[in-house]
Amino acid sequence: MNKSLHLQAAYIEARTRLSKVSDTITEADLSKKLGNAPNSLGFLLQHIAEVELLFCKNVFGHSEIKVVAHTVIDQKDTGIWTDLTAIQSLLNESGQTIASIIASVKEEDWSTQITTKEFGTKTKAEAFGRIISHTAYHAGQIAMIQKYGS
Repeated sequence: MNKSLHLQAAYIEARTRLSKVSDTITEADLSKKLGNAPNSLGFLLQHIAEVELLFCKNVFGHSEIKVVAHTVIDQKDTGIWTDLTAIQSLLNESGQTIASIIASVKEEDWSTQITTKEFGTKTKAEAFGRIISHTAYHAGQIAMIQKYGS
């Protein structure tokens, strides 16, 4: 198995942290927050999907991907992330898109350096670690909000 397929498998497995919790979310859960935390569960789900699509576009150079990252642009929860079907659809799209792109990366391209304003200069392999940890980090927040939030 080549490196890209190994990394695709790692991404799919890491993303189960998100899918296990997102499969049990109800529309009522989307507005939940934890204490005085600024972001709702719905905002965080939307944010994950938008950032994954931005990652595909900016890190892997897939300029055909159209994404408006409202959660990044607004930099705060505006309370509009309450449509469970739309959010889950975007999450499915982002997950499938990133998994497909990862599998298609040529072996030598993983060591190519890219520079972004968000995390500076890294190889594509290092940047890939960033997107895995980003999704898992927010998935943990989402699980806590779903369980303890109001």
